[in-house]
Amino acid sequence: MSVLGEAGDIKCVIGLMSGTSMDGIDAAMIYTDGVRIERLGPSLTLPYTPEMRAQVKECLSLAAGCASPENPPEAIKQLDDDLADWHAEAVFELLAVTGQTPEEIDLIGFHGQTLTHRPDRGWTWQLGDGGRLAGLTGIKVVNDFRTADVAAGGEGAPLVPLYHAALLARARRHNVVAILNIGGVANVTWVKFGTDGEDPQIMAFDTGPGNAMLDDWAEIHTGKPVDTDGNLAARGLCHEEVVMGLMASPYFDETPPKTLDRDDFNIQTVRGLSAEDGAATLTNFVVESVISAQSHFPSPPEAWYVAGGGRHNPTLMRRLRRRMPVLVDPVEVLGWRGDALEAEAFAFLAARTERGLALSLPSTTGCSAPTPGGVVHLPRGRRLRR
Repeated sequence: MSVLGEAGDIKCVIGLMSGTSMDGIDAAMIYTDGVRIERLGPSLTLPYTPEMRAQVKECLSLAAGCASPENPPEAIKQLDDDLADWHAEAVFELLAVTGQTPEEIDLIGFHGQTLTHRPDRGWTWQLGDGGRLAGLTGIKVVNDFRTADVAAGGEGAPLVPLYHAALLARARRHNVVAILNIGGVANVTWVKFGTDGEDPQIMAFDTGPGNAMLDDWAEIHTGKPVDTDGNLAARGLCHEEVVMGLMASPYFDETPPKTLDRDDFNIQTVRGLSAEDGAATLTNFVVESVISAQSHFPSPPEAWYVAGGGRHNPTLMRRLRRRMPVLVDPVEVLGWRGDALEAEAFAFLAARTERGLALSLPSTTGCSAPTPGGVVHLPRGRRLRR
């Protein structure tokens, strides 16, 4: 597919992802040239301890009060270093599984931890010192994947759609398909394959909140950072008037591409509800925001496949299936690794950065033209910008 580029040399790449759910670090190894996925290596998750999660949450709050990433508070500077250290630990854990040495790894794709995402202000802030990670591991590192896209007029997200398209092209089941990722924020990739080797059409955008509001609500009411198995929501009653009020946000009528910050929606609207009713109402809000997203597709998908932590929530999945007119299944039915998918994607994007290939398209982020990106850090301390 020329939309992805021409084939090149296959590299062994490790991808690292810490998402807006703030539950830990996903690490995955793939063999790719940034166009094809030859094969998948092992993957793992290094959970955040309660102390690590609290440190990240504190810095999220601090970042919300910053006018820009310039001159951050000391706590954020410390987390920048700590994130590199934690991700280095994930790399070495993965190498312990494979028995490989750092010399056998060509590249690391290091997304970092998003503190705040403000493309409307011309910036997006992912924390994690790529140079420090390169020095700790002895492996070339690519990070800062989003800044170039924002500079090119894009939303800086979603960046995973090109990886979705490459995976779907390996084993096509449908002509039109939607991949829904329910992380802290939910986003969708819509792909339509043409005939006779034509480039696929790809569209992507954030559908609305994902797990973030549910997680925050559950932590307040249960002390756990997640509504385990959707049990809280399953016992509650949805307050439809609250959902309707939330769905009245102009965001849902905006034409894609479009993105959200983790905290663009919050739990204030369900304050005063019982723990169960609040969880049920927030769950239905996630579902209705996904349903609304369909109005933006050029044509309806033949199936939806769900990635991200939200697919582990039976209540959320059951309500999605009830509201969708077509098949809704977790991505595992495609043979994909749902818990490792975004880490794999940033390994794939790192390989594209090294080759100077685009990470985003006008139809996925709103950038002015297909846009390369990423910053390359060499173990010797030299840095190259793509």
